[in-house]
Amino acid sequence: MSDKRQELLDGLNEDLANEWAAIQMYRSYASMVKGPYRKELREFFEAEIPEELTHAGLLTDKIVALGGVPTTRVAPVEMVDDAKQMLEQALVAERDTITRYVQRRRQAEDLEQFGLAIELDTLIADEAKHHDELKLMLDKWD
Repeated sequence: MSDKRQELLDGLNEDLANEWAAIQMYRSYASMVKGPYRKELREFFEAEIPEELTHAGLLTDKIVALGGVPTTRVAPVEMVDDAKQMLEQALVAERDTITRYVQRRRQAEDLEQFGLAIELDTLIADEAKHHDELKLMLDKWD
């Protein structure tokens, strides 16, 4: 296996570990959120879980298709107990995810994995929507 292909697989496994973390983060935040917006935020956090699970499934399939072994490792999750901090932490996680997926897309194109590159475009768009929604939720939060 080429070094570039192994780098792509390693990166995809890093992405997968972060998707597992996002699922854990959103599930925990949904249960832990308190305050006047609990109901709405709980529903928001719960609604993110199926999409993150879909992303994890896609990454797992691609890792296997490329000859790798998908990680079961979960990236670290920063636990906070304040609703605004939960949204801020989720925003940071989405921003970091977009950055990783853009890098992964470049790696996929370099290896002429054009199908993967297109699928990463979809993941980037999904994460950008999450990012934008979180920014709007935090706007004028006091």
